Amino acid sequence: MAKPEGKEEDWFSQLDEELEKKTVQITDNFVEQNSKKGEINRTLLEDLFRVWSRFNKINVHFTLAPEASTFLTFAVYPEQWQFKANLDFSGVDNASLTDRTQNRVGDSVKIWYYSVDSQTHFRMVFEFCEGEHYYKYAGWKRIFSQYVLLDVPVTKFDEKKLHEVLADVIKSWYESHLRRDRDIILKHIRDKYEKAETFTQ
Repeated sequence: MAKPEGKEEDWFSQLDEELEKKTVQITDNFVEQNSKKGEINRTLLEDLFRVWSRFNKINVHFTLAPEASTFLTFAVYPEQWQFKANLDFSGVDNASLTDRTQNRVGDSVKIWYYSVDSQTHFRMVFEFCEGEHYYKYAGWKRIFSQYVLLDVPVTKFDEKKLHEVLADVIKSWYESHLRRDRDIILKHIRDKYEKAETFTQ
């Protein structure tokens, strides 16, 4: 039996049109978020490198991830630099600045991206070791806590807010090194920011 002419084609052409609209909408959204992520990372990596350099001047050693050589080229290390040409900044999913001072046990600012309902989010935390605990079957483990400094969808990211938060944390962190008192930064973080999670390592 022959199908009624045009009926199936009308149904499918309407569906096809809707699917095409959805494809364009989602693709455009993804491209926009990816582009925004690239802009954020370019600013962020430059900021973290400058902070790393500032602490280095007072002989405080931090580890930067990704390493500066991944995204910068140097004429004179570490003062004269420029971004590497053709680097895809949107491909960076994690970054961190970690304190390597002996009694600081890896205090760090950590940044990563995650997705919720097709929205890419930017999250920045301050992580530090609260101490150690003995577990019967696992032995000694370090207890780490994370406090949320910033958590926003990339489409609502505000560079000014990032710089306010970073400046606030860095000033306190820097002072804690000058005074050789780790409690200054820990108290500041606990008093001002919201606790996220605690885990052992």
